[in-house]
Amino acid sequence: MRWTKGRIALLSLVVVGLAGWQLFSRYFYYLPGLVESFRDPLQSHRPIAWNRGPDTAARTASERPPNIIVILADDLGWNDVTFNGGGVAGGSVPTPRIDSIARDGVSFMQGYAGNATCAPSRAAIMTGRYATRFGFEFTPTPKQFSRLVASYKLAGTTPGHYHADREKDFPKNINDLVVPQSEVMIGQALKSRGYHTVMLGKWHLGGTETARPSARGFDEALAFHEGAAMFLPENDPRVVNSKQEFDPIDKFLWANLRHAIRYNGGPSFQPDLYMTDYLGREAARAIEANRNRPFMMYLAYNAPHTPLQALKSDYDALAHIADHRLRVYGAMIRALDRSVGVVLDALKAQGLEDNTLVIFSSDNGGANYVGLPDLNKPFRGWKATFFEGGLRVPYFMKWPARIPAGVRYEKPIGHVDIFTTAVAAAEAAVPSDRTIDGVNLVPYVTGARTGEPHKALYWRSGHYKVVLSGNWKLQVSERPNKVWLFDLSTDPLEKNDLSRSHPAKLEELRKALAEIDGQQVPPSFPSLMEAPVLIDKPLNVEVRPDDELVFWAN
Repeated sequence: MRWTKGRIALLSLVVVGLAGWQLFSRYFYYLPGLVESFRDPLQSHRPIAWNRGPDTAARTASERPPNIIVILADDLGWNDVTFNGGGVAGGSVPTPRIDSIARDGVSFMQGYAGNATCAPSRAAIMTGRYATRFGFEFTPTPKQFSRLVASYKLAGTTPGHYHADREKDFPKNINDLVVPQSEVMIGQALKSRGYHTVMLGKWHLGGTETARPSARGFDEALAFHEGAAMFLPENDPRVVNSKQEFDPIDKFLWANLRHAIRYNGGPSFQPDLYMTDYLGREAARAIEANRNRPFMMYLAYNAPHTPLQALKSDYDALAHIADHRLRVYGAMIRALDRSVGVVLDALKAQGLEDNTLVIFSSDNGGANYVGLPDLNKPFRGWKATFFEGGLRVPYFMKWPARIPAGVRYEKPIGHVDIFTTAVAAAEAAVPSDRTIDGVNLVPYVTGARTGEPHKALYWRSGHYKVVLSGNWKLQVSERPNKVWLFDLSTDPLEKNDLSRSHPAKLEELRKALAEIDGQQVPPSFPSLMEAPVLIDKPLNVEVRPDDELVFWAN
């Protein structure tokens, strides 16, 4: 056979095509970041001119409706703060400014996240409703992310599964995975009372023009709409990085994230500081701009979510920590506490501290894929499980004008209560045309009201469902096909499954779970993957045959 120019050209195309396919098959998860960089090129830093209120106040700060600040950390574990006697690296990374919110107000000892992953939890905070009531059941992630995570085989366990058959029902654009416009968010409710509303940080509730914070009740939003962002560029001389080679999620984040933010939905630009410090500084500037009018601020940090990146100055300050990963993580917690302090100091400097309701929490518990064993100590479970480690989070609130200092509240409360508490504080109207799952917590913590704030709390992610009724907690899973029944009053660490020894209580909670579950709606977009999560071990620890796990649907 003679090799003509045409055949050589054809063979070259085939070789190039095969090589290209191999590259794509290996690096397919880079696609979302490449598309985003092309669609929205990153611009250089620009200062924010916050909308300023009046130069003088018509009423004093104490006479006005209270300012409201909701501060949310990302994947902060129960043991990451030192208030309850814990803290990173044996308590050697103190969190005095975060702790001060509890010390000067109330600490909720059974404060529960809206869900065990980010976006549904945030939706519960914003609406006061279980996210499953309006179909926002799963965390929006690109198909490439789900495919990569599902392909990871946790040694010694059943591998994850990617539901390719469901792609036909999945939106082509990740920004289209949104909280429905029919839902009333906290900013919308407070604007009816004349509040100026500000949002900073991680949104993760939709990226379309009608789903962004500026379209959902926030007058101003300095935000990244995606589920994560870089704290600094990877090669910035100010940063120290820790990559988790054992974690597919980490691999996806390093491949796709940018050190970027937007103002009111405009083009992405690069902050001039480490992201945690940047958000704190800008929050303080927004407080100063609004000192003479009632305002509501939602400050949603991306710390300490991966990728693990610390300021070199914070890293150097923790030289006593030998483990590099733990030291980077501890440095991130150090920066988070410092940034919260900047916000609290701004309130004090402007004379707003007494009449400002400050609520601090985390969207869910610490993540197994960080590879650190003590994030949620002493509780079992991680982010993406409904064990206490995935759901029980640092949850503090202060309002010096109304709430006495040093209150320790023991009854179960949830993220859904943030909406209702804030709306009640502002004397705004709670929507009456739908079920609101949250309650106003202020009467309970001041002693004006007694009893249980909630008859039950409920969570669902696909086949995995949980109800907490009083001190009894029931978890039901299809994969594995198992139930766990715990009495948290005697077993808060969930070590003794009572499902066989207490059949009457099991049946009672099954009925309670079925009743609440029957009120929810089907997901508005499908779960594309299921991935195994060990309950008692981080991702980088060897698996034993007797290790328990759940399969997380997302």
